[in-house]
This record gives sequence, structure tokens and C-alpha cells, in this order.
Amino acid sequence: MKLALFDLDHTLLPIDSDQSWGDYTIRIGWCDPTHFKRQNDAFYEDYLQGRLDIHAYVRFATAAAVARGPAVAEAARAGFMQEVIEPALRPAALALIERHRSAGETLVLVTATHEFVTRPIAQRLGIPHLIATELARDAQGWFTGEIAGTPALGPGKVSRLQQWLEAQGLGWADVDATFYSDSRNDIPLLEKVQRPVATNPDTVLRAHAQARGWPILELFSPA
Repeated sequence: MKLALFDLDHTLLPIDSDQSWGDYTIRIGWCDPTHFKRQNDAFYEDYLQGRLDIHAYVRFATAAAVARGPAVAEAARAGFMQEVIEPALRPAALALIERHRSAGETLVLVTATHEFVTRPIAQRLGIPHLIATELARDAQGWFTGEIAGTPALGPGKVSRLQQWLEAQGLGWADVDATFYSDSRNDIPLLEKVQRPVATNPDTVLRAHAQARGWPILELFSPA
């Protein structure tokens, strides 16, 4: 099987969808603008530096949606898709996805951002398979704010992709995979695949890619 694996934030999108969702919840009055933005930005900086406590972050990032329940949260997410994600789509990123789709490759979005934010984005991009940080649910089927299973961050992306392959009856030896990512956090999976592509890379990944002789792809200027 030929796989085309894509990170999302700053790889296919010139924004961080998770941080942008947080900013959107401020705009619609869900969160205190001063305290929430300060904490949201601090978590984002931890991610950029490769030190994010993803469990603490997911509790923080999902608290407002969890408290409001599915109907209100899903309506807000629809607004977020229209007002934030749609304008962030770039022709070069869409063309890259389409090239792999036209070649008959299996497309997978592999992102640390949690499933509530990323599932409709994957659908909008036409990527049928999503490996994201999954959220635990309560007895009514709504999110609790905790993570279910292994978060798709750093080495967790390797573990989660391996679980996905096993569910297809496959192993690493059965696939020929390309992976696009911008982030130092994704070096473990980039090292695992046959064709790593540093895409709009951060400084650490750029240096790593140059040392390894990996291709570097610039899809857009940083937002």
C-alpha cells in the first residue's frame, strides 16, 4: 500500500487549528479573553519547543466545549470551519493532496490536534483517514476532557499509525509511505517512513532535514 501521510497545522494549513479554535472561543464569548489567551499561547509555545503536556492542554482546550454540550459546541465548530478554516485553505496544499489522491495513494491525516477540531477539517480536505488525539467520552457519549488511548504527539504518532496499520491487517513492511510535516515533534515518524518531507519546517526540523538530506517543501509563507 502506498500511503500519503500529512501533518495538519503549519503543514497543510498556515495556522495552528487547535490554537485558532481557542482564539475563536474567545471571540464567541466562551472564555475570558485575558486569562484564556495567555494560557493558550503558553501551551502553544510549549508545543513549539517540544515540551507540551498534551493531557493538561486537552483538558484546558476542551473545557468550554465540554461544558456547553454537543449541540452548542458543534454549532460553534461549524462557524469555526466557515470563518477560520475555509479562509486558511491554500491552493498549493490542496494540489499536493490531490496529486497523491490521483496517484491512487491512501491518504491519512496524522495530527496531534484532537478529533473534535480535526475531523471536519479532514473531511473538508477530502482525506478519508484521520489519526488524531482521541477524546474520552462519558456514558452519554460526550467528551470528558480527557484523552482516550495514546495521544498522536511525537512518538505517539508512530504508535498510533502502527495501530492503524494493524487494523488494516498490515505492518510497516507492507507499506510505502510519504510523510509531510513542519514540526520537530514529528521527527520520530519522519524517521520511520520511506519518504520524509520537511514541509514549511521549523528551525529544528529544517536543520535535521538538511543533515539527513531530506527534501524540504515550502507550500506557503508562515502565517
